Amino acid sequence: MDVVLIVIIVFILVIALMSVLVWQMGAKSQTPRKLANGDSPEVGTRWEKHSFMSHGSRLEGWLLQPANDALLVAGLAPLVVIAHGWGSNRTRVLRYTRPIYEAGYSVFMYDARSHGDSESIAAPSALMFRDDVLAAVEAARRLPGIDTRRIAVIGHSLGGFGALLALDRGLRVSCVITDSMPVRFETMMKSELRRKKIPIFPLAYLIPRIWLIRAKISLSQFKEADIPNVLLRRAGKAGAGRTPVLMVHAEGDDFISSEDLKHLKDELPGGIVSILFVAGNGHSQSEQDPAFWESVLPFLQESVINENKKEARGTRLQASRENI
Repeated sequence: MDVVLIVIIVFILVIALMSVLVWQMGAKSQTPRKLANGDSPEVGTRWEKHSFMSHGSRLEGWLLQPANDALLVAGLAPLVVIAHGWGSNRTRVLRYTRPIYEAGYSVFMYDARSHGDSESIAAPSALMFRDDVLAAVEAARRLPGIDTRRIAVIGHSLGGFGALLALDRGLRVSCVITDSMPVRFETMMKSELRRKKIPIFPLAYLIPRIWLIRAKISLSQFKEADIPNVLLRRAGKAGAGRTPVLMVHAEGDDFISSEDLKHLKDELPGGIVSILFVAGNGHSQSEQDPAFWESVLPFLQESVINENKKEARGTRLQASRENI
């Protein structure tokens, strides 16, 4: 056999083998660890199990009742939906719940697809988190004892990313709070490659395309999922028909760097979003800084409770004028 032909065949086989290996790495990096939840949440309030559907898959969740009736209106409670991040589950975001239900809110938390006790899909993605947030909020509107006019979302990491993307898909909530969220796809992807000990170069340029192909996400859909542009279109004061957004990040986050949010702060015009940096060295420790709750609880109060009262007063005033 001609030497040149042998070299060509070997070269083709090497390229084919490398392609298979890169594809397998892409699939591995797109497969989150699935952590099971305990039989019951360790909380100091009443709770119940609930399940709902998202794009044909069953998702499992917990509804935590408010610890008091301080915020009830006509027997209905305001609600905070909590969305966890990649490779996490609802148990791991229980750390947010006590100050919230003790303030008088109900809390609905769930496992995204391919996480916790929810059903799995072949290729999870950031757009999956977006769609699961939308499904969770709609499911929450059907829960007993919930005031559908007073619903907020808190999203950790990719859960926050999905919640902001959901604003561009008609998410109707009083406010969104994100914690330790990647602002860009590139940040999320590089962080996950590092966590799985997969070399970033040159895979950082190849694996995102594998993710898109496996998740059947078109290039146009990928380009539309741009957080800065979503915020420019959707975030702002409720009185202006926009959704209030508070973005929190720990200065020492060792998984998703706070630099991502600092760049976003410089990029956006003032007044679009509220931004808070707190102390902490981990990716899941923001709530341990007192400054977190000193900002989050008043933000919920203003966006969910006070703004709703203003809207109700305006509706009553308009009705009285029409009756004159």
